[in-house]
Amino acid sequence: MLIAVGDRCAPGTAAAYCAAIAKAGSGVRIAYADDDLLNKAGRRISPHFKPDWNSELFRYFDYISSACVLRVAPELLESVAEADDWRRQIVARVAEQGTPLHVRRVLHHRRTRPSPVLPAALDVPVRELPPVTVIVPTRNRVDLLQTCLAGIEGTNYPDIEVVVVDNDSDDPHTLALLSSLDPARYRVLRHDGAFNYSAINNRAVAEARGRLLCLLNNDIEMIEPNWLATMAVQAVREDVGAVGARLLYPDGRIQHAGVVIGVGNAAGHAHRLLRPDEEGYFKRHALPQFTSAVTAACLVVMRERFLKVGGLDEFNFAVAFNDVDLCMRLNRQGWQSLYEPRATLIHHESVSRGFDRDPVGAARFAGEMAALRRLWRTDELVDPFHHPELSRMSERFVVAL
Repeated sequence: MLIAVGDRCAPGTAAAYCAAIAKAGSGVRIAYADDDLLNKAGRRISPHFKPDWNSELFRYFDYISSACVLRVAPELLESVAEADDWRRQIVARVAEQGTPLHVRRVLHHRRTRPSPVLPAALDVPVRELPPVTVIVPTRNRVDLLQTCLAGIEGTNYPDIEVVVVDNDSDDPHTLALLSSLDPARYRVLRHDGAFNYSAINNRAVAEARGRLLCLLNNDIEMIEPNWLATMAVQAVREDVGAVGARLLYPDGRIQHAGVVIGVGNAAGHAHRLLRPDEEGYFKRHALPQFTSAVTAACLVVMRERFLKVGGLDEFNFAVAFNDVDLCMRLNRQGWQSLYEPRATLIHHESVSRGFDRDPVGAARFAGEMAALRRLWRTDELVDPFHHPELSRMSERFVVAL
């Protein structure tokens, strides 16, 4: 146990670790627990209810060292003894030998803990990235579509195919814009009938030429040119499935910073309505990390992986939760969803389609929520990157009362 001077352990800490390791099996190399801080008066404050092992998050936030027990070879201790961050290096090296075990109890009371480190901009080898097909479903609202397409035009990426799928637009200005698009760069597909986001995108994927797919809402506004390359370099990793961007409302608050399964007994956007410069929950909204799902409003995935899991579910999830279902199926294949805040865009959420407040839309949404609960048990599942002590009724990471 790498315990720091002044830290305390809760009564029963050794027994709790031993019981958890015995239950998990002899292959455990690291077990870590939740912690809180001791103030100058010795009172416990600032509890940290941690995620299960998240190797991507650990790159930027050491939430394990000095709150864990390890099985470690003496020569490893000697090899890092001179390093300033020797505790973190030990955890990182031992974690390569097996997935750390999370004991969901506050066992450590600490004087200090490491702070999250905001990530530097990615050094992206843009010319080495594979071709990408950007799929933009649309219906009328030429103002939104123009802004979105202008953002794609200004994107720094070597090989982009843009497929605009028109779902029954009847506005003359929208139709004029679609007919004016350069066929060398844009393809316009017509998709008639009721709005079915899954069917629209699946049809476009069937005709896509890119090795990467970018599902993109027509109400997305780009604010910097490297968003797509930043997401693509993550999506080509062997361990990654869907990559999601950080999306902001027009007023600058967060709309999407990953998806948490089980919020509202369904799924919710993490850290919603937080401002990017706020502390939030240990700066999680500002750190790249694995998540259970990401939104398809701006999602990048390898085309072969999308097809391997059968694409979007047109029957159960015509409009809502199709992205959550897709991500869960990718996760199950070993391609974990990843949230990438270094790709930040503005999302004018549901402006073009509207909200489901009419009886037909409300009934459809209720059916899709029921399907999500049936297929993925979201009314009882604990998201491994959330915590049972955090509220299922809030998209902000707050302690459940």
